[in-house]
Amino acid sequence: GLTGAFHYGLQVSIINSPAEYIQSFIRETWLKRYGSSPSPEMITLMWSFIVSIYSIGGLLGSSSAGYLSVRFGRKKAMLLANIPALLGAALMGLSRLCGSFEMIIAGRLFSGVCGGLAQNVHIMFAGECAPRHLRGLIAITASTSIAVGKFVGFALGLREVLGVEALWPILLTANAVPVLVQFLTLPFFPDSPRYLLIDRKDKEGCI
Repeated sequence: GLTGAFHYGLQVSIINSPAEYIQSFIRETWLKRYGSSPSPEMITLMWSFIVSIYSIGGLLGSSSAGYLSVRFGRKKAMLLANIPALLGAALMGLSRLCGSFEMIIAGRLFSGVCGGLAQNVHIMFAGECAPRHLRGLIAITASTSIAVGKFVGFALGLREVLGVEALWPILLTANAVPVLVQFLTLPFFPDSPRYLLIDRKDKEGCI
């Protein structure tokens, strides 16, 4: 769930702390491009896009979760979710260097795709792998991961950590850390027994 529920909680909370700095970045970028300051309404509109576009990405990711989890398997689908997450982190991290607030919008969209896809597959994967007597406990890992992700996001956003003007691009790339951890460790885990038996007809592999 590092790129699923945890990622969702992290992205929901991590965007709040640098709000003032990102809006200033939008204002400065607009001024350099067009020679005039944007109206407060335009800044609010761009900021609203940055915040809400994550949900649009989540919708796209969730819509593809069913197909990808059957086509490639639960484990590979979660590995595929790492790709938009890393791309989104790179776009947001390089946005100030490139002078483009649109890169933040695109990065949030890709992060949303990862969150929507991985969160659905995570619940499916964990439930199918868990022993029967632990399925109830495993089912709540999604909500627990969201809560932990929110806590980590708020903690990283503190001024004593990364919540300062000089470090907000690094703050927005924080989701790359759990993504890389999952990318390096998940290949060593077996796939879902249900997927192996029903979709792949691999009786030996699911034992």
